[in-house]
Amino acid sequence: MKLLLRKVALLAIVLKCSAAYTAELEINVQHTFNGDPLLLDSLRYQNAAGETMSVTRLSYLLSDFALERPEGGWVELPNQHAWMDAATQRTRLRLVDIPEGKYRALRFSIGLDPKTNASDAAQWPAEHPLNPAVNGLHWSWQGGYIFLALEGHYRNGAGDVTGYALHLARDPNQTRISLSMALDLKQEAALLLGFDVGSLLNSPRVLSFSKDGSTTHSRKDDPIATMLVTNLPGAFRLQQIASPALTRNASAPVKPIDFPEKYTPYPFTMSRTFPLPDLPRDNPLIIERVALGERLFHEKGLSRDGSISCATCHQAEVAFTDRLPVSKGIEDRLGQRNAMPLFNLAWKTSFFWDGRAPSLRSQALMPIQDHLEMDETLEQVTAKLATDPAYAPLFKAAFGTSGITSEKLGLSLEQYLLTITSFDSKFDRALNGRDKFTDEEARGFELFMTESDLRTEQRGADCFHCHGGPLFSDHQFHNNGLKLSGPGRADVTKLPGDEGKFATPSLRNVALTAPYMHDGRFATLEEVVDHYRTGIQHSPTLDPNLAKHPGGGIPLSDADRSALVAFLRTLTELQDGQGK
Repeated sequence: MKLLLRKVALLAIVLKCSAAYTAELEINVQHTFNGDPLLLDSLRYQNAAGETMSVTRLSYLLSDFALERPEGGWVELPNQHAWMDAATQRTRLRLVDIPEGKYRALRFSIGLDPKTNASDAAQWPAEHPLNPAVNGLHWSWQGGYIFLALEGHYRNGAGDVTGYALHLARDPNQTRISLSMALDLKQEAALLLGFDVGSLLNSPRVLSFSKDGSTTHSRKDDPIATMLVTNLPGAFRLQQIASPALTRNASAPVKPIDFPEKYTPYPFTMSRTFPLPDLPRDNPLIIERVALGERLFHEKGLSRDGSISCATCHQAEVAFTDRLPVSKGIEDRLGQRNAMPLFNLAWKTSFFWDGRAPSLRSQALMPIQDHLEMDETLEQVTAKLATDPAYAPLFKAAFGTSGITSEKLGLSLEQYLLTITSFDSKFDRALNGRDKFTDEEARGFELFMTESDLRTEQRGADCFHCHGGPLFSDHQFHNNGLKLSGPGRADVTKLPGDEGKFATPSLRNVALTAPYMHDGRFATLEEVVDHYRTGIQHSPTLDPNLAKHPGGGIPLSDADRSALVAFLRTLTELQDGQGK
């Protein structure tokens, strides 16, 4: 009898261990339009209202994943989120810690539950899908996330191409999707889902941009948001169950490059409202390397004739710009672009107005070699630095060896540039109660954060679409309607859909960084606002959030312009209570 009991107990232990085995499920989403693969920036699709349209942005958040057992009951997969984005080809996610077994349905939500939606967005790790610096879908000062963003262009009844911007958001619009399937999950498997934009716009409710409206921010009782919520469940379908495309092998850990044996960690500082940045793990910040980078930033020996340094075009007292329309190189050679300010670079993933540099370490070396700027070779630079006895101990302290290479040059400059931050302006102090807006500044902030939509009688300046969040930039590329602007991002990507697009600069310290735009064409902030009021040039790649406005721009009065400029001046960094 004792032996039988022991066997029964052993069997129970085995069964318990078997039930504890977990599996992983990879989900791939294919974006389509009426069944055909979705091509971005292509004015070729037709909705059920007969309007020819394109899609420039499709971006959304997924949460509340669960799998249903054949006998009933759902296995919830808490705290697993995903951000999907057609433009960046982010179409794959992996669910983990799923009990092995058979399942008959998958369930998930477009959007977030109210608690998560209202939580502090600055809490998420650097690579988390809910980090605003990752997804670009957080409404910052308005609170909460955009659950789904669909933007593009369409041809209206008059034959003109204009823009649409549909932003599904707010707690009541979180939408549950359920898909039936026969899934036998053993260790890992993969699902291919389809998300059809045509179905989202056409079935069962038909959305007409001309009739129903071309923009929504999902305010209460907005019929466009209701249409999207009604159509979303039918826009998803299961296409295939297959083996996963990804392996389960973890990638090798990132090792720091040439780290010295003794070093001092650098205390990186930022606002608590900022999302956590993804600092380079192969180049962790240390005081020794930052100090070397700062000295190199001011080193005129980086130029061929020893006349200029990085600091010549990026002066600290004017937010690291030079106040010129386009920068001057050696021998007063005129460059092609306005000097961009250098702060809060830790949150950027590409650099220069056209985004041609993928990292700060590569960006920092390009002006040295540019004929119109420093006009020097990296070989000559390292040779010159090697003859200066002051540099050998600095490189040894920063890298463990005194040898000077172009790689070390880039890593050092990258570290210094990453430490330049800006987060203590009158705006920041007003938010935390240490200062107060004037009435005009408060009105400017309201205009800045409000969409202009004649359909719902909202009157704002629409600035936050590209300049929202605590960093006051979405770090993306946009065509903002400048006349004769040049190819911009298309020079790098060679894509027609990127024609005329340039990087969105941060508006922090904007009162210090005149003149404005990539070519310095506007001398004052008033001229900038006037451009958005009356000067927008329509083109096939004009940003949808600007293209949706009829005529030459956003209807703003002279008083609105003054209020906007007053607010923008509150973004200037403060030092001991005074503007720099």
